[in-house]
Amino acid sequence: MTSQDAVTTRAGFVAMIGAPNAGKSTLVNRLTGTKVSIVTHKVQTTRALIRGIFIADDAQVILVDTPGIFTAKRGLERAMVRTAWRGAADADRIAVIVDARAGLTGEVADILAKAGETAQPRDLVLNKIDLVARETLLALAAEAGERAAFAKTYMVSALTGSGIDDLKAGLGEAMPQGPWLYPQDQVSDLPMRQLAAEITREKLTLRLHDELPYRSTVETTDWKVLKDGSARIEQTIYVERESQRKIVLGEKGRTIKAIGQAARTDIAEANEADVHLFLFVKVRQNWSQDPERYREMGLDLPDT
Repeated sequence: MTSQDAVTTRAGFVAMIGAPNAGKSTLVNRLTGTKVSIVTHKVQTTRALIRGIFIADDAQVILVDTPGIFTAKRGLERAMVRTAWRGAADADRIAVIVDARAGLTGEVADILAKAGETAQPRDLVLNKIDLVARETLLALAAEAGERAAFAKTYMVSALTGSGIDDLKAGLGEAMPQGPWLYPQDQVSDLPMRQLAAEITREKLTLRLHDELPYRSTVETTDWKVLKDGSARIEQTIYVERESQRKIVLGEKGRTIKAIGQAARTDIAEANEADVHLFLFVKVRQNWSQDPERYREMGLDLPDT
């Protein structure tokens, strides 16, 4: 890219802020056109600041998919919330994502109040509009606008794609002038090893969301590219108790086999090559209090 090109291009970061299950991860995946953030029915599954990247005309927009903001009690939860607001403070622009179906809950009201104190320009994004009457959407937008000043309001459905083109164009136009920060074909700055671990954690959560607590994590421990171009991947699922390890394994290993099969399909698609995935389950007591685990996930350390 020449210096002249740099003058006419734009690039910047947009922090996606919202309550758990507002649809931030689905929206990031829709905007980038691929899976860069895990999506489950269980709240608070995004832990680290996961960036997705898309191009809108001459602008490169880097989306920061922050953890859902909620009333935190445990150390891991507090770290997730602090990380979310840190992502907002470091961004060029903030997009406040609101589940239009749920409306302005207490959590959303708190987010709007705190977002209104930030220095960056803000946009309101009402998501899941396919589930809400237009009159309700207009009233919701007006009420949100009274709580925090927004530069623009977008009404979208991350699930169906409605309104996504307008959102992409608007965010692109709002980015500051400057050279692109990533290669044109890059859709995330998440290392492939970490993305693969996130994918497996998604499948684990989807399979066992009613049985397994939040205190489980996945690490990619080995990645080898074979002669035929495929990848041999080893991952370890860490839980805190032996009873949880048995749940993940399932009777005769059926559960972990199903998790591995589902994860392998998505990892192969993201890797654009075949993968051979081997999963192991280990007990690591109090892993969620280990500072090293926080650093690996890109989270601020818990309160001492």
